[in-house]
Amino acid sequence: MRILITERLEQRGIEILQQEGYHVEYRPELARSELEGAIPVFDALIVRSATSVDSKLIGLGVGLKVIGRAGTGVDNIDVEAATRRGIIVMNTPGGNTVSAAEHTISMMLSLARNIPQAHMSMVRGEWDRKRFVGLEVSEKTIGIIGLGKIGREVARRCLGVDMKVIGYDPVLQGDIALKLQIELVTFQELLSRADFISVHTPLTNETRGLLNDTTIAQCKRGVRIINCARGGIVDEKALLRGLESGQVAGAALDVFEVEPPGDQLLFRHEHVIATPHLGASTEEAQEKVAIQIARQVTDALKGSSFVGIVNAPSRILAVQEEIRPYLTLAERLGSLAAQTLSGKLRSLTVIGQGELVSPSLELLKAGILKGALSHLIPDPVNLISAPLLAREMGLVFRERREPVGENFVNLLGLVVETEKEERELLGTVYGSSSVRLVRMDGYMIEVNPEGYLLIYKNIDRPGMLARVGSILAADNVNIAGVSLGRSAIGETALTVMNIDSGIGPLTLKELRSVEGVSQVKVIRLSR
Repeated sequence: MRILITERLEQRGIEILQQEGYHVEYRPELARSELEGAIPVFDALIVRSATSVDSKLIGLGVGLKVIGRAGTGVDNIDVEAATRRGIIVMNTPGGNTVSAAEHTISMMLSLARNIPQAHMSMVRGEWDRKRFVGLEVSEKTIGIIGLGKIGREVARRCLGVDMKVIGYDPVLQGDIALKLQIELVTFQELLSRADFISVHTPLTNETRGLLNDTTIAQCKRGVRIINCARGGIVDEKALLRGLESGQVAGAALDVFEVEPPGDQLLFRHEHVIATPHLGASTEEAQEKVAIQIARQVTDALKGSSFVGIVNAPSRILAVQEEIRPYLTLAERLGSLAAQTLSGKLRSLTVIGQGELVSPSLELLKAGILKGALSHLIPDPVNLISAPLLAREMGLVFRERREPVGENFVNLLGLVVETEKEERELLGTVYGSSSVRLVRMDGYMIEVNPEGYLLIYKNIDRPGMLARVGSILAADNVNIAGVSLGRSAIGETALTVMNIDSGIGPLTLKELRSVEGVSQVKVIRLSR
């Protein structure tokens, strides 16, 4: 078998692949046009973050069986396109956790003491001690947004320099946080109390622009912001405005909305320090991920082990053909629940009915957790890791097997409890593979849970659907399907629309301003 490596990989990883008898081509400087011409003859592709493995490249890779990412994220890989082609996509979870946490601490300390600016002053032959007076981090409060593996490692190190650690995470439970000496707070409280804010969340529709003009204005004046997680979580234009107004005293950035970011006013600001995405760039982390991805790719090609897979466990673990669509349903129920959460997550209860669903509830629970946690924590999540990650976060997860009802032979349900509300989702499979959402918060509906969904509640009266439809039409958003559920004539109804694209912020604002319409959400589910 032939393996192509298109980015820098430590020699030990290459040696492992060669020792296993694979033909390895190490071509880290390969141009895109050359890559497209070469890819058809390879069985596996190993990349890092720079190679764009899009649907076109995947389509050209007619012999591809495995795509390996030597790192944690898979942002540069079209996982859906690979899944449709039956290609395994894998990454190396945990390989750079320590390096990323240490880089965050380095950035924080450099920001506090103006180290890069003082160094450049010295290079220019200056000796200006007064200009670079810093501050101690001891007894300051750091607010960590996202307490996955990296966030928790950052917290541990901050405690070591005598900082007060507060954190916001929609999943981590209070007893676990207490053991870690982290004070769990609301997002708004974190903003108002923190002297330093460090983000460690995944980049999702919910976290994109999480720190923006509005949320930065809610911060303590003189806050210092650190982003070593994902570009786009911090709105860079809003950050610059915050720096110019003095609301933000400084910022340390390792990741950017566009990489490389080019020459921008933000990076030339005297209170900004920046590094070119170095979070995982240590000798130890590079060797760890090289060895890890080499062994994982080897095992996957042999079929002996499937560690680190982000898309294929559903095919591997679902032995029964009939269960596979229910596993798809499970992941989408979890994803839908996570994207409609209001308040901190307290518990998940999975409900199984029917002779097909009930015996497979353990696997389907893992599917629900995978779908939910993929939106809630920055760590890579698959069917194998999801239950373990849930336990680490202290998440309460229950199961309930019920007798078969009158309407459905098999039914899979999810009840989500947060500090503010309780939500219910129920679904089934029609025929052999038609996944459907059939009940939501007590409303009977029939929805294909894929792609973009527009969900809202409205007063049940004539003209409501037409009003919403006209607003969508003005934004050129096409409606693919509509399902309406209501409790009684004239009372509150639930509307769920399948739409062909996302909705812009101005259109979303207009929808939310319609009299009688409330709780408007746009959800994106995999196809």
